[in-house]
Amino acid sequence: MSQARVVFFVSDGTGITAEALGHSLLSQFEHIPFTHVRLPFVDTEEKAQDVVARINARQQADGIRPIVFASLINQHLADIVHRADAFYISYFQTFLAPLEAELGMRSSHVVGRSHGSPDSSDYRHRIDAINYTLNHDDGVTDHGLGEADVVLVGVSRCGKTPTSLYLAMQFGLKIANFPLIPEDFERHHLPRSLEKHRGKLFGLTIDPVRLAKIREERRANSHYASLLNCRHEVSAAEKMMRREGIHWLDTSAQSIEEIAAKVLQVLKLNNDRRPA
Repeated sequence: MSQARVVFFVSDGTGITAEALGHSLLSQFEHIPFTHVRLPFVDTEEKAQDVVARINARQQADGIRPIVFASLINQHLADIVHRADAFYISYFQTFLAPLEAELGMRSSHVVGRSHGSPDSSDYRHRIDAINYTLNHDDGVTDHGLGEADVVLVGVSRCGKTPTSLYLAMQFGLKIANFPLIPEDFERHHLPRSLEKHRGKLFGLTIDPVRLAKIREERRANSHYASLLNCRHEVSAAEKMMRREGIHWLDTSAQSIEEIAAKVLQVLKLNNDRRPA
């Protein structure tokens, strides 16, 4: 195991852009432990100087320079932070400057542009999708399923809720999710409310041992969390999905981002957030 490294995500906005870039790159170095520190809303010279002080203090304490992923639009603030004793990667200098050269045009350099405005139709659409998804979590209701872009099915605690919320928040998709329960397996068919929405169905499954550990945290020493029951439910759910012709994915070793990408690909959902 290599020495642990501290990573700072510095931004004059939320820091989401810098963090997304950093996570994507750092995931390729699985044998190095990273400590993440997000420093958002660095929008004044005083705050930039404070960031430099924090980075330098960490360098002195650890004896190794931190890594900095910065998405600072203001060049003056970026120059200040760049003076810190760290390995510095600028999102905008690395990607935006070459794009400006290629397009022959200076970018708008507006803070927070990538995340949209509360007044934009895209923002409102995304909020509507999140509200829909929250209201259709875990089979709470089957009302309005015709509006759903995707209906996720699978046994309890296999990853349906986090995947649903990620698809809603990141892509503005309306997601409903339904747990497959023992009664469904005994009836040997999908819940009736789902049958007319087969084209929207996508199944998630999970390794029974992992599922048992997850459920044990929720209901310790219960039949629900027992390995024997988890094996039975997972096996029955996978048999049902095969029989019903539902595309499905094992989430055991998949990140939410990977699961979401597979759902989009299989159900042929375009980047415009509407079914193909």
